[in-house]
Amino acid sequence: MASTIAYFSIPPRSTSNFCCSFKTHFFGFVQLPKVKPRRRRIRRELKRAAAMFSGTTVVSDAIATGLSGGIALSLLKIWEQTAKRGVFDQKLNRKLVHVTVGLAFMLCWPMFSSGRQGAILAALIPGINIIKMLLLGLGIWKDDATVKSMSRFGDYRELLKGPLYYASTITLASAIYWRTSPIAIAAVCNLCAGDGMADIVGRRFGSQKLPYNQNKSVVGSITMACAGFLASVGYMFYFSSFGYIQESTNMVLGFLIVSIAAALVESHPLSTELDDNLTVPLAAVLVGSLVL
Repeated sequence: MASTIAYFSIPPRSTSNFCCSFKTHFFGFVQLPKVKPRRRRIRRELKRAAAMFSGTTVVSDAIATGLSGGIALSLLKIWEQTAKRGVFDQKLNRKLVHVTVGLAFMLCWPMFSSGRQGAILAALIPGINIIKMLLLGLGIWKDDATVKSMSRFGDYRELLKGPLYYASTITLASAIYWRTSPIAIAAVCNLCAGDGMADIVGRRFGSQKLPYNQNKSVVGSITMACAGFLASVGYMFYFSSFGYIQESTNMVLGFLIVSIAAALVESHPLSTELDDNLTVPLAAVLVGSLVL
């Protein structure tokens, strides 16, 4: 009787706490604490990881330049060795360089400071490669390993076309558009992931050719559009996690339109004559300027 009186003498708020405790004990109803969305935690960790490079000092950008250049150079050296040792077919090795180097370099962009200083210093890394392609392509500098890893037929003069356009695209994407522009993402991703994967998959499974270009396959063009689009969306989320751009459904749709347009341009016979390393990023920039 005394316990019953004590129970009804508890104030309303305490009664609520008592009932909650009673339910938890007897019925196993556990009230879990609210947690922040996982995506927000990932964003916070990414920002913290890049905090040491987020300043505007020359020293932080110099460190970022050294690290980014080291990563790009290491990748190139790896592919030079695989080409030298014949690990992959020469054309496949060339496309592996094509896919990985530009995308890996773009992953390093958050290490640089905001503003023009970071953009220009980042652009110096592929910019140096432009000079290298010119020296090798003109025969002034001899480097058989680099020529073999980047050319179709082992001719050093080939470096004055595709490889030179490739380095120029990434340089301009860094210096002009930078990490706050979805156009930079579209240009680099469709050039690297799109065009690179189109050739790799098209050579292996592309038995059905396009009616207007017997040098291109249906599966290769579809692969290019899909790879360029998926890479673009992936980098959209990546840069959005740092707050450089604002992800949106419209941007995703814009990336899809750009990737389809780039794949159509790449499949055209004129693109083969000029060089798709030139026509693909040009198409991405022009269409991206309208839809992104």
